[in-house]
Amino acid sequence: MTTSHILMIRPAAFAYNPQTAVNNRFQKKSEPLNVQQKALQEFDDFVKMLRTSGINVTVIEDVPEPHTPDAVFPNNWVSFHEDGTVVLYPMFAPNRQLERNKNVIASINKTFFIRSTIDLTGYEKQGIFLEGTGSMVLDRPYELAYACLSPRTCPTALYDFCDAMGYQPVLFNASDAEGNEIYHTNVMMCVADQYAIICLETIRDTVQKQMLVSRLTETGKEIIGISLEQMNQFAGNMLQLENKAGEQLLVMSTRAFHSLNEDQVNQIRSFNPIIHSPLNTIEDNGGGSARCMMAELFLPYKI
Repeated sequence: MTTSHILMIRPAAFAYNPQTAVNNRFQKKSEPLNVQQKALQEFDDFVKMLRTSGINVTVIEDVPEPHTPDAVFPNNWVSFHEDGTVVLYPMFAPNRQLERNKNVIASINKTFFIRSTIDLTGYEKQGIFLEGTGSMVLDRPYELAYACLSPRTCPTALYDFCDAMGYQPVLFNASDAEGNEIYHTNVMMCVADQYAIICLETIRDTVQKQMLVSRLTETGKEIIGISLEQMNQFAGNMLQLENKAGEQLLVMSTRAFHSLNEDQVNQIRSFNPIIHSPLNTIEDNGGGSARCMMAELFLPYKI
């Protein structure tokens, strides 16, 4: 199940965030000169590419105050579902908790029908977190929530989401080359309709790895493996979308695309075209890439 409509937040004050860097090994602080200006250009070019490819993009402007350096990644605090449900998530970093903006929901409500809201944000007081479709990679048709455990992905909140939404959790442990827990599941795997791109090297436990491969193949997915080095270039942080003509596309950053070898590119293109745009400043400073910037809108349209 793919959507042709996404929400994106145009950053007002993008910057390296020390509060998230404590467990996001993908962040690399760059020179402060023009970081916001460069990120804004990358954002605008990315939106232009998506719209040119036939994707509907709802862009909402971030506000300078409160300062939310990661506002460009809305998929961590909210998700939108086909039955009209909106889910709000508990966020690890205090300055990321400030991203939850009622004006964003009100803006979405002008076009889409919101039936109910599930608010999991109370878990923040208990130090329990679940950062949306960063923490979970959802296979919506099969109602599966793939999730690697980390300080930002806690079982308690995950089970609560699954109970409320009728999903089955698929839990596992994943770590990088240095043995650090992968902070978000969506940097090491992407689930599309007929295939899954995944860094199986991150899963050290053989039983967990076999379980995950079985679950993916049982749901008709061809597995496209990527290496740890490719994952570090955000080759796992991709999202399949559908354009207005009904054609499916795989969206990624240019850095991620260039990390793939010819066989991997051909394998993906046997299913659907690839589109990509440079996101280096956002990737380096924010530690997230193309998939993190897009919140899928599955809500029903208002008539």
